[in-house]
Amino acid sequence: MQLVAPLVIFVPVFAFLGVNGVPQADGSVMSLANAAWIWVPLLAIATIAAWSGMNDIASSRASIADQLPVLQRLHLWLLSLLYLATFGSFIGFSAGFCHAGKTQFPDVNILRLAFFGPFIGAIARSVGGAISDKFGGVRVTLINFIFMAIFSALLFLTLPGTGSGNFIAFYAVFMGLFLTAGLGSGSTFQMIAVIFRQITIYRVKMKGGSDEQAQKEAVTETAAALGFISAIGAVGGFFIPQAFGMSLNMTGSPVG
Repeated sequence: MQLVAPLVIFVPVFAFLGVNGVPQADGSVMSLANAAWIWVPLLAIATIAAWSGMNDIASSRASIADQLPVLQRLHLWLLSLLYLATFGSFIGFSAGFCHAGKTQFPDVNILRLAFFGPFIGAIARSVGGAISDKFGGVRVTLINFIFMAIFSALLFLTLPGTGSGNFIAFYAVFMGLFLTAGLGSGSTFQMIAVIFRQITIYRVKMKGGSDEQAQKEAVTETAAALGFISAIGAVGGFFIPQAFGMSLNMTGSPVG
């Protein structure tokens, strides 16, 4: 969908429904509503499939009361920060990249290039998970954060300051940020499952619990942790565009 949405906004896919685009200065027609409408048939198919063919496994059900204790685990909040910095950055970059590029390089039509960033990040997420399975999530996440810091620093050098800036460098560095944000979200997610499974089994056995009880609680707490951390990580999709916008309003630059 990261690939399709930027393409359909320039195609009159839903013109028969009265969804008409807005003429642009270059003569093309853009319809941002298509990016939302394209989801409708897919959501309808998914809804019908879930209603008719999806079965919950009764033995895997856990009430809210069973899941809430995971909020008391220090590891949940530490891993939430890591996931916020990776997945949250990916969501935030996807939302703010186009606006930042358009304001800093108004002569460049970035709309036709913007989808590559989210596309790269989405592909990189699965790659990050696979690499972490082989080399370890901790090692991969640490190295990835180093590269994220390097790309973040390089971004300052590409923006217009005393000069006109360099759009090609800006675009390349941002693609690097999308890549590392995607890799990091995959490696961090892999860490969550591994770490919570290990610490839960250890804690239950230290209290004298059986192997069966330890495995059951590990499944419950790991699933709950993945859910809570995912929700916290998505907050980055709000704060990063807000930070870009605030900086632009106050200083005229997304970096202050």
